[in-house]
Amino acid sequence: MNSFSTGDLVRLGIVGFGRLGRRHAENLATRVSGAHLVAACSPLADERRAARDALGIGRLYETYDAMLADPEVDAVFLVTPTSLHADQIIAALRAGKHVFCEKPLSLELDACERVVAEAKQHPRLKAMIGFVRRFDPSYRDAFEKIRAGRIGKPFMVRSQTCDKNDPDGFFVRFAPTSGGIFLDCSVHDIDLARWLLGNPKPVRAYATGTIALHPGLAESNDVDNGVGVVEFEGGKLAVFYASRTMAHGHDTSTEVIGTAGALLVGRNPRMNRVEIADAHGLSNECTPTFYERFADAFVREAQVFVDAVRGDEPVPLTLHDALEATRIGIALRESQRSGQAVTFESASALV
Repeated sequence: MNSFSTGDLVRLGIVGFGRLGRRHAENLATRVSGAHLVAACSPLADERRAARDALGIGRLYETYDAMLADPEVDAVFLVTPTSLHADQIIAALRAGKHVFCEKPLSLELDACERVVAEAKQHPRLKAMIGFVRRFDPSYRDAFEKIRAGRIGKPFMVRSQTCDKNDPDGFFVRFAPTSGGIFLDCSVHDIDLARWLLGNPKPVRAYATGTIALHPGLAESNDVDNGVGVVEFEGGKLAVFYASRTMAHGHDTSTEVIGTAGALLVGRNPRMNRVEIADAHGLSNECTPTFYERFADAFVREAQVFVDAVRGDEPVPLTLHDALEATRIGIALRESQRSGQAVTFESASALV
């Protein structure tokens, strides 16, 4: 493992050069101080060519093992299918590489536990999961206001992740490997709720859902709209809503209720500050996808990871945080499928 002196760049390899992978790669190549994107890995020749042609990346790998064997790569950025995350993180750590991985850590609790155990064997290596909303300026401001006591003692979170309807049904095709709507969509809200409420332990979860527009989801025992409730220790609560059928665009919002007030992030999912007044009233355009909503936060999370590697500082969210988000997401998925509440003493038996 390389140690870093003042002025050293972190030499990064991006793994996965699909839609989100390209966004991450562009950020690392052009917007993240201290990062040097030197390599790209994809089993698809078209993606490797795109990495070379769009960003001038010269070290191109068809296999992940080949990239990990490259001594000129200090850290890897994983933007790969969730089913690969745990094994790829473990392989990176064993190869002496720092690793950033897109959420979630895994769809299976035992895989999360394997990653946590492996990371303990490599205490100088940084491993961070991409819960991007923690790096959004508005959510960060909300966290600081809560910590400063602006709303008293927080006891309830209501949070939603609602995607614009995709009539082409990409997520229907993705459903067999997505882990279900709560692990795919609500895992961000779950992480936010734990963070904003002070990381309480979950006690019980209940979820339900419906298929409003996409009957093909039934084959995967999934839904396109779901609601979950989680009870935490100390009487704290969280309510989650996930949807794939919004007509107006991507709509993320979170409300935190405390003993002396409440705050809300993202009530209006506006694209910008332009408002239109016409015969239909006053309106504004909405964010079309999650990336437009959190574009700056993606840069900030990458910067925080690179800074942690360069300065040998702890990353601000732990693998345990990611494990707990998966634990709660699995419980919500199993409750939605069974129709029964899940207590967390028995949730692992349902995995």
